[in-house]
Amino acid sequence: MKVAIVTGASSGIGRSAAIEIAKSGNGVILTYGTNPQGGLETAATIEKEGGTAVALPLDVSEAGTFAAFRDTVADVLRDTWQRETFDYLVNNAGFAQTSLIEDTTEETFDRLMRVLLKGPYFLTQKLLPLMADGGAIVNTSSNSATAATGLEPGYSAYASMKGGLDVLTRYMAKEFSTRGIRVNAVSPGSTRTRIADDAFTRFPEVVPALAAKTALGRVGEPDDIGAMIATLVSDESRWVTAQNIEVSGGYNL
Repeated sequence: MKVAIVTGASSGIGRSAAIEIAKSGNGVILTYGTNPQGGLETAATIEKEGGTAVALPLDVSEAGTFAAFRDTVADVLRDTWQRETFDYLVNNAGFAQTSLIEDTTEETFDRLMRVLLKGPYFLTQKLLPLMADGGAIVNTSSNSATAATGLEPGYSAYASMKGGLDVLTRYMAKEFSTRGIRVNAVSPGSTRTRIADDAFTRFPEVVPALAAKTALGRVGEPDDIGAMIATLVSDESRWVTAQNIEVSGGYNL
């Protein structure tokens, strides 16, 4: 049995990715931040479908906690799966906050940087010794970082961090290739998740406009992205690395 670690799996894309990966017979260690109930619900869903999952707390903005998290992961691997290593890492945890450049505070900028770029960088670094050769990493990016989708004012800091993550993905793929570890990114478009304080629930009027700009005629759902993440870590994608795959239904096409 292969084992995956999925960060930010208490809801949305992370929850879907964890469940989809488990459906293929893989064990899952999933993390939650401010929503422990959601993390436990994700684990319960996986267990109900016959899988094995362990939910752990993790604040990806606090790199100083990553060494202790790695030690906890090592214990869980031994206790639950009788293994010393895991196989897949999905760096998904994140949040969105929008503001025009003239209004962006250093505090907002720094928090976005810690969660979206520094977090994946140093969490991956800390977990590498526990990762099996021949494994796979997927980083959750965003189509807000690609010029082809058209730029929306207010996303300068968020998209800059995701752009950094795109570059980091390629460097990870290069450096980790010596161990046969593949590294890719997915870039969702507008997706119905709890990101940005549940924006889709609070502002349902934006949905028709976003759907109209999407070639396939609707906004994305978490399962649209989770299925792609599960495919990228699987052996079906064994010859795919250093790619950033937009999963947006053809946004702005």
